[in-house]
Amino acid sequence: MDPRVIDYLKQFQLMELFPPGVTQEMTLATFKNGERLFSQDDEAHILYFLVKGKLKISMLSPEGKRLILAFKTPFDIVGDIEYVRNCPFINTVEAVTDIEVIGISHHILRKQLNENAAWLQFLLRTITQKFESKSRAMNFNLLYTVDVRVASYLHSMTPTQPVLDSTSLVDMADLIGTSYRHLNRVLRQFEEAGWLVKKRGKITLLDRKALLAQAGQNIYEQEERK
Repeated sequence: MDPRVIDYLKQFQLMELFPPGVTQEMTLATFKNGERLFSQDDEAHILYFLVKGKLKISMLSPEGKRLILAFKTPFDIVGDIEYVRNCPFINTVEAVTDIEVIGISHHILRKQLNENAAWLQFLLRTITQKFESKSRAMNFNLLYTVDVRVASYLHSMTPTQPVLDSTSLVDMADLIGTSYRHLNRVLRQFEEAGWLVKKRGKITLLDRKALLAQAGQNIYEQEERK
């Protein structure tokens, strides 16, 4: 077992939650910026703990539009709902930065922890927080104007560097729940304000503070209530 697994479990105060029979089966995996951990409807066999980096969680609506549900930073669990329901992945999860996750198979968890009260309470707490977060995210398109959603999206997608690929503006429009035309109009407004430059397939942020001020808060990264 990678010794960094133990280091991360200690860092996030999880050592007492898992017996040795579980920790010794855990693996540490890395994903590059832009790489998908899995897609919606993929078979789910592994539970992931996000311990480093940043993830984007999205879903495909019944109308075929992909919508952002949240951005996640450590510590967070990925695939817990699927583990409990024993179903395929309900969302698509993609790395926004280079990330590290600890993986553990559903089989091991069910074998070792299926009747463990502390583990079940831990799952209940995290899952209820996620349903609250998802409900809030699904209302963003009604509660917030497009300029707020665009500003928040740009801020969330550039945590370590100010440049974002603009070649997939159609996808960006779908993710924040607006039209391609409306998105371009907002980007032009931001460019005229001196907050960004859109050139040669790239969006370069010039004033992150102004974008965050425009958003009022980062709506995709509101901290969940504990």
